Amino acid sequence: MEGFKHVTLVELKELALAAKADLQAAAKSVGRDIKLYLHWSAGHYGSFFDDYHINIDADGNVYTSTDDLAELKAHTWHRNTGAIGISLACCYQATSNNLGPEPPTKLQIEAMAQVVSVLCSALGISIDTEHVMTHGEAADIDGYGINSGDPETRWDLLFLKNGDKWYSGGEILRGKAVFYQQTIKI
Repeated sequence: MEGFKHVTLVELKELALAAKADLQAAAKSVGRDIKLYLHWSAGHYGSFFDDYHINIDADGNVYTSTDDLAELKAHTWHRNTGAIGISLACCYQATSNNLGPEPPTKLQIEAMAQVVSVLCSALGISIDTEHVMTHGEAADIDGYGINSGDPETRWDLLFLKNGDKWYSGGEILRGKAVFYQQTIKI
């Protein structure tokens, strides 16, 4: 995990506050607000990628790939400017019918919701689909989603566990983030 730093939610809040002005300026330059994009890595537990600002391991521990959350990272096609990419380290060998042998863990799901809560509070953005979106949701809008036929299709977090309803993942994560925002004050 060289190059990745374990951070607490308090430290993550400090990073967000430090990057807020730069994120706002970058987002404004493309005519939008700051955005958060939620991913899975399609890799193994414990394998992190520096395409994402934040990686969350199977045990719920949070790691950053940078000390500057405004740094431009290549996580979501045409949506990286003024945006933060957050990924769960999981879903190796996932298919649209099965999340594979390393699906999102309960600890990862809760940690992602807490991360979203902290970032939205620190950055002054709402926890809604306008500001917080799964990669699967963004891909559907941009034409490379699960039903597009695109060979580079993305469907990250459209569901969180096998048997869940399609498109429930983003709603569950945002709902949990709202809960944490109301109950955990950092």
